[in-house]
Amino acid sequence: MITATLATAAAGVFAGAAVYVNLVEQPARLSCGIGPAIAQWAPSYRRATLMQAPLAAGGSLLALLTWWLGGGTSWVVGGLMLFLVVPFTLIVIMPTNDRLLSDGLDRSSPEAERLLRRWGHLHAVRSGLSVAAFIVFLTAR
Repeated sequence: MITATLATAAAGVFAGAAVYVNLVEQPARLSCGIGPAIAQWAPSYRRATLMQAPLAAGGSLLALLTWWLGGGTSWVVGGLMLFLVVPFTLIVIMPTNDRLLSDGLDRSSPEAERLLRRWGHLHAVRSGLSVAAFIVFLTAR
């Protein structure tokens, strides 16, 4: 079924990108010092949003469509896990994002470092949800 394939692909791309950020990009940016790390984080965050928001929303909708077309309850479970990254981002991560993007933030301060490290931990939740959804989709096929 094409909807299942597309949902799985969306979840896989989202999960791969999210895990890459946690395992590669975030540690690399932190190794540069907090000021440069936050300077790099801001444009990276904006670009990632343009890619990941449609993947999460589209993958979730495709998973629910797959379920509706008779694909089984695993598609609802995986679709909801993938969708959860959206409200988690908007409710839990967004205050940290807003503060990191604030003109009033001293990029060399302990607060800046705390915020960027907190962001990495919060982003790991998104990575975990998307990997779990991807696994559910793979096993549902």
